[in-house]
Amino acid sequence: MTVSIDRLCGAEILAAIAVLLVAGTGCGTMPRRDPTSSGWTFTTYYTAVENLHSGPSTAVRGCRVRDCSHGHRLLGAYPRDFLQAVKDEGTGRITHGRMRGRYLDWSYDVGYWLDTEPVDTDGRPLQPFVTAAADADALPKDAEFRIVGCGKEVEDGSPIDTMACAKFSRSSWKVLDAFTPGLGGRRHIDLYVGEENRRDFVNTSPFSITTTGSRIRRTG
Repeated sequence: MTVSIDRLCGAEILAAIAVLLVAGTGCGTMPRRDPTSSGWTFTTYYTAVENLHSGPSTAVRGCRVRDCSHGHRLLGAYPRDFLQAVKDEGTGRITHGRMRGRYLDWSYDVGYWLDTEPVDTDGRPLQPFVTAAADADALPKDAEFRIVGCGKEVEDGSPIDTMACAKFSRSSWKVLDAFTPGLGGRRHIDLYVGEENRRDFVNTSPFSITTTGSRIRRTG
């Protein structure tokens, strides 16, 4: 049987076209970068509330305004446990005395100061389920991300509470805050969850987590 040269060339051309269709355009197209990354640790931070804490009343000194550091003005006396929570979390709402309704904030490089709202390291209001803190070598400032895998609790390997995981995953997070030096890390994100709503919040709230094996997807 004789095959014409024209028909052979046509078959070769069709085969070449098929290869191009399978491989994509092939004209310098690079594979898309996967914006999802794994192996993260999530922790959470919150605004302490004075009347959910106890302990001996302890006087504290600092600044009466935000734009000040290491002040020596008397800012009032508060339960010792509340002051520790403010140091741990960065901010606390005052519920008693003449400073009632104001916030006692703390930063390692400023000390204590009084404020009208809980703020991040740049003085912007903290936004529950939006504001996140990260070191620059983990995520750059203003990076936006979604949580696509809550991971497991570090302490016992148990799954994150289903309701809490759903809330974390529905939220759109943005790196607007920073860790106290030495508390962050290359795969560590701190998520702001608003005011505490019970005593012993750290040990009893489903929103108080320390995870391992968590995943995020960069969105901006």
